[in-house]
Amino acid sequence: MDMRTPLGKVRGLGSAKSGTEHFWKVRTTSVALVPLLLFYVVFLVIYAGKPYADVISALSNPFIATINALTIIASIVHMKLGMEEIVQDYIHSEVTKVVLLMLNSFFSYVIGGLCLIAALKIAFVG
Repeated sequence: MDMRTPLGKVRGLGSAKSGTEHFWKVRTTSVALVPLLLFYVVFLVIYAGKPYADVISALSNPFIATINALTIIASIVHMKLGMEEIVQDYIHSEVTKVVLLMLNSFFSYVIGGLCLIAALKIAFVG
């Protein structure tokens, strides 16, 4: 038995209006992170103990720099969505919830931006 209204069925939205979208974003970033992080495990094994210049040279490679940027973006988005879910599920005060969601967004954007700047600096300045 489906409890949704006909309009809700057509739009594909639940009672919160964005639960399905949030669910798919979390699952998509999870799936994307599997090969990206496996790449980093292999990269770390290969470059463990290598000289600094060799590691920077490898990170300057356009392919690896792209993988690096994609990993940063997917990780930050996944982290932000996960924290949103925790705050929405376990914080019951609306004011506290709004403040924490704003802080989560600001933190995610700042950390993501700093990580991307660092990755781009390595990629282009190397």
